[in-house]
Amino acid sequence: MRQEDGIMTIKGVGEKAVEKFDKLDIVTVGDLLEHYPRDYDEVRPIKEIRALKEGELAAIEANMVSRPQMKLHGKLKILTTVMTDHSGKMIDVTWFNMPFLKNQLHMGTVYILRGRVARKRDRLVMEQPKLYTKQDFYNIVGKLRPIYPLTKGLTNNAITKAMESALKESEDILEYIPKDIRNRNNLIGYKKALKDIHFPKKKEELKEARRRLVFDELFLYILALKHIKKSSLEKKSTHVIESAKEVEIFKNDLPFELTKAQNKAYDEIMKDMGSGLVMSRLVQGDVGSGKTIVALLCLYQVVMSGYQGALMVPTEVLAAQHVKTFRKLLEVDMDEENEDAADDSKKSPAVNSSGKPIVVEQLSGSMTAKEKKAVKERLASGEIDIVIGTHALLQEDVEFENLALVVTDEQHRFGVRQREIFFKKGKEPHVLAMSATPIPRTLALILYGDMDLTVIDEKPANRLPVKNALVGTGYREKAYEFIQKRIAEGEQCYVICPMVDESEDADLENVTIYAEDLRTVFPAATRIEALHGRMKPKQKDEIMERFAAHEIDILVSTTVIEVGIDVPNATTMLIENAERFGLATLHQLRGRIGRGSAQSYCIFMMGNATPESRERLEVLEKSNDGFFVASEDLKNRGQGDLFGTLQSGEKVFNLADIYEDARILEAAAEEAKKYSLEKLFSEQIDLTNEERAFQGPKNQDTRLMKKISQYMGEVTL
Repeated sequence: MRQEDGIMTIKGVGEKAVEKFDKLDIVTVGDLLEHYPRDYDEVRPIKEIRALKEGELAAIEANMVSRPQMKLHGKLKILTTVMTDHSGKMIDVTWFNMPFLKNQLHMGTVYILRGRVARKRDRLVMEQPKLYTKQDFYNIVGKLRPIYPLTKGLTNNAITKAMESALKESEDILEYIPKDIRNRNNLIGYKKALKDIHFPKKKEELKEARRRLVFDELFLYILALKHIKKSSLEKKSTHVIESAKEVEIFKNDLPFELTKAQNKAYDEIMKDMGSGLVMSRLVQGDVGSGKTIVALLCLYQVVMSGYQGALMVPTEVLAAQHVKTFRKLLEVDMDEENEDAADDSKKSPAVNSSGKPIVVEQLSGSMTAKEKKAVKERLASGEIDIVIGTHALLQEDVEFENLALVVTDEQHRFGVRQREIFFKKGKEPHVLAMSATPIPRTLALILYGDMDLTVIDEKPANRLPVKNALVGTGYREKAYEFIQKRIAEGEQCYVICPMVDESEDADLENVTIYAEDLRTVFPAATRIEALHGRMKPKQKDEIMERFAAHEIDILVSTTVIEVGIDVPNATTMLIENAERFGLATLHQLRGRIGRGSAQSYCIFMMGNATPESRERLEVLEKSNDGFFVASEDLKNRGQGDLFGTLQSGEKVFNLADIYEDARILEAAAEEAKKYSLEKLFSEQIDLTNEERAFQGPKNQDTRLMKKISQYMGEVTL
């Protein structure tokens, strides 16, 4: 079995399973081997009920004291009972969508249950526990079990069995990192690293396996950046953008004043675009720092020079909001001092170089074929001045008449090479990337090594800093009362829930049940909705649009709202089990509020607080500065916490985390100074003659190119 073989070559993987694996982008054996666990389950010994703590995953040995009861919450079937152990303490037990257990559970029988402990209405609850026989349980105590990212119909057990077979049968798991690099950095072999990342016998093995594979990712990523920068260095530009007085008038007449940092960023971009060379610049700014208006000004300048501009964003709902915002700002009366003025007859739309009103349109995947075709035709003819869209902008049939500037929002969510696809569409347009991810400058210079860097390090003056509170679950009742007051004032609220366990439906059940519970706490008139990652994009967008339109008072969500739309009326956020998230993720989530002029509040509620987690989260309580939070996160994490905090969003890397792995990043960057992709491909890596004959140079190159392709956005073999 080779890594390029199809997944069906693995014993036990049939046609139906292939379809499910495909949803996880697992097509070959090699794809499966690089489908790394998202976490590990360390099974600890049985605990007494009286010793249980909220938020922990624990096992108990207990018997029922009440017969199981079935009730419905919408489409969810909820089975509940009460159990006790020899200590005499009791705990409620809940199962979701497992009605068959009702006839399998018997009074007087002792069971071993393992599940997540929660607190609801001042009572401990074990949610969705798994039942074990004594023999089965004691066989797994103390072991580290992989927990994989799943899709509907594909269980963790199925992936585990396939992985065991793939590791055992694969014949070509060979080295591709030169021996001198491995020796200098004390890295274990690639084959051992793969084995130990999936099935570690102890934490020390897992740490070394992860360190090796993280180094690989970062080393190849930096080499890809070097390759791109070398190929694009000092490219002559056919789009020399000169400052237009109309844009300067527009900027001065905006209903708000740009900050010094915004003006500095704008000036640096304009200098780049007027230099005669192709611009490749990253603008890094904290959430709410005003990057979007800088992008609009630059796009306006491009349009006034007779060209087109494009803005690519991660989600359709964000694209729609940007279209609305751009149209509104570009249609204000240039001479109107009162931003609220007026009727339409007094408005004077901004115009392009031909004297016609600027046309701003959207292009995204959910549009009908007819709508997309119309937009594409108008782009190709030059009728559209600014297009705002998602990955749909990268499609081959999207053509521009004279594209001169591409802006990518949340740059880290797009492959490095993807933005260069636009080069073919617009005769090498200028590229401006924007990111709200707070990354310390030293790391940013490595991660975005192919780009010049600008930082917007201040926020608009009219924004009040978010007030933060770090609390335990005992504050829950007061938190609900506070939220109710905010809603009574006409404001809105987010409630964020983490995924509770490895169940494929865990996030769905968690937010759904939480939303149902809130409906029993808040007045009947309170409009409460749930949002989770299992929803289709169109469904997510529809809920976010309703929230933006104030048709929802409380939105209960997972971290899918981390990159969302601006809802200035959303002033309060409650984050459950805050200790289970990374500081960077928590800061990004907090960025969803504080978008308007009203005071905003963020409540970080800890479910299982330890002195260490409290100290870590106090950074967020003290500061709203994303760059300070990032630097503190970096200090606190050091070499990394394998069993640490959840992260979210689309990732560039499978394993690497720039905060946890900062030292590995720096080491990889140092090694990358001595190498290039060409040197890596041409150099004879330390294989035996037998291995070299078996693998062959073509296969070696193919494997390496597939690995770096995830960073470059396309495969070139």
